[in-house]
Amino acid sequence: MTPSTLSVVTPVDSTTFTTVQISSSEQVQAAVKKAAKAQKSWKKTPLKQRVEMGRRFLEVFGTRKDELAKELTMQMGRPLRYTPGEIKGTQDRGKYMVDVAEEALKDVEIHEAGLEVKFKRFIRKEPVGVVLIVAPWNYPYLSSLNGVLPSIIAGNSVILKHSSQTPLCGERFGQAWTEAGLPDGVFQCIHMSHADTESLVKNPLINYVNFTGSVEGGHQIQKAASEKFIATGLELGGKDPAYVRPDCDLKYTVETLVDGSFFNSGQCCCAIERIYVHADVYDAFVAEFIKETKNYRLGNPLDPETTLGPMVKTKAAEFVRGQIAEAVTEGAIAHIDTALFPHDKPGTPYLAPQVLTNVTHEMRVMTEETFGPVVGIMKVQSDEEAIHLMNDSDFGLSASIWTSDPDAALRIGDQIETGTWFMNRCDYLDPALAWVGVKDSGRGCTLSKFGYDQVTRLKSFHLKLVTA
Repeated sequence: MTPSTLSVVTPVDSTTFTTVQISSSEQVQAAVKKAAKAQKSWKKTPLKQRVEMGRRFLEVFGTRKDELAKELTMQMGRPLRYTPGEIKGTQDRGKYMVDVAEEALKDVEIHEAGLEVKFKRFIRKEPVGVVLIVAPWNYPYLSSLNGVLPSIIAGNSVILKHSSQTPLCGERFGQAWTEAGLPDGVFQCIHMSHADTESLVKNPLINYVNFTGSVEGGHQIQKAASEKFIATGLELGGKDPAYVRPDCDLKYTVETLVDGSFFNSGQCCCAIERIYVHADVYDAFVAEFIKETKNYRLGNPLDPETTLGPMVKTKAAEFVRGQIAEAVTEGAIAHIDTALFPHDKPGTPYLAPQVLTNVTHEMRVMTEETFGPVVGIMKVQSDEEAIHLMNDSDFGLSASIWTSDPDAALRIGDQIETGTWFMNRCDYLDPALAWVGVKDSGRGCTLSKFGYDQVTRLKSFHLKLVTA
């Protein structure tokens, strides 16, 4: 029997932070019918008005930044000094998507000399209908926005099923949409069981599913959706590599890669989890990387001095501890003495950052997604060796190169199996660029003008104007 409530245990002190109501199966099915009905009216709203609605939503959402930031810290553990940045980042990302909406969704007119008098031909991008979005806890507002905002502006209705760790984030989106004036039923946040989520994916009224989560979860969504002819957008795992060339700016590279490895306690799909360093700068890089890592302060995320908070759950921290311990037994060298981080305690979600060398691709820590504050560093002798190792992965979300040579970056980037290729940057989503993955990192696209293509379908119009 499905429980009627969901309790959120905060990683801050492992107490119950909040409790939310779980919808019954009947309520879930009623919600999708409501969404389908609301969408039929919403899609008739002129595009300019839908765009303006998106702008109002972002304005309303930003008015509660401090409250939302603290609430976010309590739900998933990111230090309070950083969580306001997600609220601001959500607004900035949303503004870009709003600004490009009219261009992305406009009719594509077909012009051919001599035929304009006889024919009017164009391709229209119509909303797919009801969009189901299953959102994660690690960047709960940013990740949700990627699907929610374009879907609604495109003329769809949205049902958001947020992570059981961050259910209040979905509710806050709902409150902001309501205050902005969105018609009832166009956006609904529903807390539901896994069984009801699977059933909803199969519901004939659901026309598109956007899922962010694990590879296993992606397979479950894909399997459930396969009973219908609908598309799915799946942002799944990552094991993102970085390659440090001898011509890099070493100080900048170290500082940026340490942040890319450990920000949010490494709980990011595009966090740096493996680093390949050219032999010419390997020793200097490792020494500086270890030194920089020791500057973190692990502790209560509500403390303004804390720069590394707890992981989301004790279970997640124990998984990472297990990966580290296993790698060390297989020959890896751990360079961070956890005694430097007094809050690091087994049996809790508080985990110190760790830097491993003498690692190989025979170790899980270099091949299996970690999603935690540990990174493995390997020495390489050439670009070719780095390319081989970067591609030796089941994942392909993002990858980066650290060099002063843009020509080399482009040449090497063309050979890397990844969705996004960075030079001298990492762990960043640019809303102007398509956010995509290859291999087990998923399928589909969010962000950029192409993100709108995922939540629309093409409809061709062919009008013969002259019949004589």
